[in-house]
Amino acid sequence: MNKHVRFGKKQRVVDELGRRIRSGEWSSGRQLPGEHQLATEFNVSRGTLRQALLELQRQQYIATQSGVGSFVTFDGIALDQQQGWARALARSGVRIVTELLSIECVHDDALADRVHCNRFVEIVRRRRLAEGEIVSLERSLIPARGQLSNLPEHGLLNDSITDTLAAHELIAARGEQWLSIAALDEQQAQQLNRATGTLFMQSTRLTLDADDRFVEHVTSLLDPAHFHFHLAFDS
Repeated sequence: MNKHVRFGKKQRVVDELGRRIRSGEWSSGRQLPGEHQLATEFNVSRGTLRQALLELQRQQYIATQSGVGSFVTFDGIALDQQQGWARALARSGVRIVTELLSIECVHDDALADRVHCNRFVEIVRRRRLAEGEIVSLERSLIPARGQLSNLPEHGLLNDSITDTLAAHELIAARGEQWLSIAALDEQQAQQLNRATGTLFMQSTRLTLDADDRFVEHVTSLLDPAHFHFHLAFDS
């Protein structure tokens, strides 16, 4: 019971400090308040607080210098792509606006050969911070089968591609993802309000359902000033 209580207190500190960092309330480079001040604020022991700080270091939110203190090192948004960019951003504490630029049925011969689907619904969206800065551009291709082919007329369910696909029994179970750096072409630069040739992170993801049916192919251009990827693994 005591261990459970201590774990709960530690997690409460981790969750709240992580929220402050992800939301930008504590930006990269900021020094955290001293251990005594934080322990008093959260009403925990110094030992519990130090365990919480170690966990934040493990998650790459902070770095600690002996005799100096802890500093925020997180400089982007960690995203869970299973829930979609918009929801991941919102749950990280960042206020965003999603803009639908276009939705139409298209052909893509290169992708058709890979996923055995001849016609797609193309959905192009971008994300803005509440302050107005555009931070991402997304082009998603999903199968134009059955009622999905009517999306240009009816729109997305809950403004969500994930919810729309799930309503048509297409749920991603596996897939592949590639990360690279891409220079914006003229059209992308215009959509993102950047100069042509600006370097952006590019994520390309292909997902299939449990029956190996094609679910989605999405290419996302992400402002590297606002996004980062974190991979955790065990030996």
